[in-house]
Amino acid sequence: MAMDRAGKDEILGEIKAAFADVQSVVLADYRGMRVPAVTSMRDEFRKAGCHYRVLKNSLVKIAVKGSKLEPMTALLAGPTAVIWSNETPQAPAKIALKWAKDEPKFQVKGGYFDGKVLDLKGVEALATMPGKPEVQASLLMTFLQVPTNFVRTLMAGPQNFMYVLDARKRELESK
Repeated sequence: MAMDRAGKDEILGEIKAAFADVQSVVLADYRGMRVPAVTSMRDEFRKAGCHYRVLKNSLVKIAVKGSKLEPMTALLAGPTAVIWSNETPQAPAKIALKWAKDEPKFQVKGGYFDGKVLDLKGVEALATMPGKPEVQASLLMTFLQVPTNFVRTLMAGPQNFMYVLDARKRELESK
């Protein structure tokens, strides 16, 4: 079934708009997967704020030509599922690797993150990176550690003095 020129232009516009502020992209081969498995996989990606689409490689190559995503076109061979997120870079990689482990016919080809084309090991590294909430929490804990330690240091003198007085009081009462 041939796609008419207007349909191609519409899809090109959609791809360009979707990839304008993309955080990360994962490319995978889905050949041989059954429709119910693909449907549940799409639902899981959608719940995580990711997009899963099967696009013509030639249209993706045209859409990303001249952009920062152009180097990833080397991975576009054969049927390719394109998974991306505009919110969190780790989500597509985590879910894709989980599905690749559970479904042998789903194979991760590679991906794109932060100006670099990723191979399978790169996608695995991306999946294990801490997300924005984890980084924010660790930064908050780092900021809170200094004032907390300062207050503990200030309280240590009077507290230790109270322990000494209490020990002396018990010593005098026992006589």
